[in-house]
Amino acid sequence: MPDYDVVVIGAGLGGLSAGALLAAQGRRVLVMEQSKAIGGCCSTFEREGYRFDVGASIIEIIEPIERVFEKLGTTLQKEVDLIACDPIMSFIYPDGERITAPLSVEETGRIIASISPEDGAHWDEFCAFADDLMKVTLDTFFQMPAATLADMGAIIKKNPRFLKFLPVFLSSYQDILERYFRDEKVLKMMAYQALYFGLPPNLVPGPYAMVPYSEHVGIYYPRGGMIRIPEALQRVGELHGMQVRTGTRVSKVLMEGRRAIGVRLADGSEISAKIVVSDINAKTLYLDMICAEYLPTAVARGIRSYKLSVSVPMIYLALDESPELEAHHSVIAVSPEELNRYYYDNLLTGRLNEGPFGLICWPTHNDKSLAPLGKHVLNLIPQGFYHLADSDWDSEKPHYVERTIESLSRIAIPGLKDKVIFAECATPLDFERDLLLPEGAIYCLQQDLTAQAVFRPATRSKSVNGLYLVGSSTHPGGGVPSTIASGYIAAGLIEAHER
Repeated sequence: MPDYDVVVIGAGLGGLSAGALLAAQGRRVLVMEQSKAIGGCCSTFEREGYRFDVGASIIEIIEPIERVFEKLGTTLQKEVDLIACDPIMSFIYPDGERITAPLSVEETGRIIASISPEDGAHWDEFCAFADDLMKVTLDTFFQMPAATLADMGAIIKKNPRFLKFLPVFLSSYQDILERYFRDEKVLKMMAYQALYFGLPPNLVPGPYAMVPYSEHVGIYYPRGGMIRIPEALQRVGELHGMQVRTGTRVSKVLMEGRRAIGVRLADGSEISAKIVVSDINAKTLYLDMICAEYLPTAVARGIRSYKLSVSVPMIYLALDESPELEAHHSVIAVSPEELNRYYYDNLLTGRLNEGPFGLICWPTHNDKSLAPLGKHVLNLIPQGFYHLADSDWDSEKPHYVERTIESLSRIAIPGLKDKVIFAECATPLDFERDLLLPEGAIYCLQQDLTAQAVFRPATRSKSVNGLYLVGSSTHPGGGVPSTIASGYIAAGLIEAHER
């Protein structure tokens, strides 16, 4: 008899959601995490009384998360204290102007109309389009597998309106935005969100263009830090019998012919299981933990062909007083074309951008518990990447932190450098070492059209029986709601196919 019904490799959001749901099905589930902490990029750490989020900084589009907790017999709101973020974003322009977008769709429309009456007239039209797209994808794409043409047919059968949006999948994020808006200042209020998916606006698939609207449906911060989401999944999963072991690294997936039968740990011990669920990078899983000898040649070649997603550095600042900001999130306002140029001129060449450019997260704007009384934390996400042309991250880190703080002090946050008590930084190389993300790839695999739905590694492996994928490597992709949705989809497939 196997040691467990299910072993899960990785305690990220996908692994924890799948593990909890499978335990609720009555299965004996063990989740193993190589790190000492759960959550992966959606986690929180403490330094000298200050709490910093490792990567993910808010949650939005919460319906897939709510669905998982309801399936577990509770609610997201009962398990996690969610703080609504309003305003949702402040845009800082190069000339010093700031435009802060409130939660209200109507008020945001009035702000856009004051900039460009023509674009303001199209705001309601864009919101109606994005709202319809969001409802259709939440009803289908975020809760159903999409690994085969038959799966896509089932999605369309469930909600025929999905057909209406198929052309959107063949468009880019930038195409959709420019269909509705023309003014550059307005476009700069919606362009940066493309980088949430790791690509510039001209490469991000069109459906993600709903995000500048979906943020107005609700953005939330979990009181106590982003770790509260994985903690809740673990807590509820353990009530159903799920076990979680941290500091336990898996080195191999045990195979018997074409079937996964368990895992071998780094210490050489083995754990047998009827089913293996993977919440790690699919390239690492198939090429290192399973090895090409167990895969059809075409499958191994296909896995090798996937491009890793981008990585970014994270800078964590403890401040002795409040920064001059207006919202939980602020960005240096840039146009779609500026983002495209950055991708081709900087990321693809390995040359770091010297100017201020990126996302500024101010968690203590909404949650004062993250810092000592009167103090604050900032999480800076300046743009960066794994491969540097003329340096390496170990050498570059202290200079990069200093340049970023200096630049933001001049352009975006007056006096910032004088308020810093201490700074920490996690580079793409640190993410590779600490979280075992190849090249620090936060979304595992690139998320362009060629790696979506039927083109992404399947949730239910097509080449290894008893193997299921969750997390950023599989459908529906990277991000907090998406990875949690992947666990929901995997648990449903296992319930249907594994007795």
